[in-house]
Amino acid sequence: QVQLVESGGGLVQAGGSLRLSCAASGRTFSSYAMGWFRQAPGKERDFVATISTSGGGTYYVDSVKGRFTISRDNAKNLMYLQMNSLKPEDTAVYYCAATSRGVRTTTPARYDYWGQGTQVTVFS
Repeated sequence: QVQLVESGGGLVQAGGSLRLSCAASGRTFSSYAMGWFRQAPGKERDFVATISTSGGGTYYVDSVKGRFTISRDNAKNLMYLQMNSLKPEDTAVYYCAATSRGVRTTTPARYDYWGQGTQVTVFS
């Protein structure tokens, strides 16, 4: 069992930066690939980025490539999403999630554990 708690969301002007954190409980954090998803009001939950168990492999949705960076610290049971050059269209609730199905998993239904989400609002 893995419990996930996100933090770091907030209100930021377009062009600014935020760093989201995801704290995981349990000893098995390093055995899960991890992902970030986001959900805007009235829309489906969308894939943002994933990272492999070791941190050596990462994947991003095209709209955030070059702006967002996913990383993890297995010794501290933490995962991060550094978000730079934020745009109003990045506004959403951001969720971290854990999957046993590998780093190429981008479908929300294939993730085993979810956090409660953290709100990111970007204003112009």
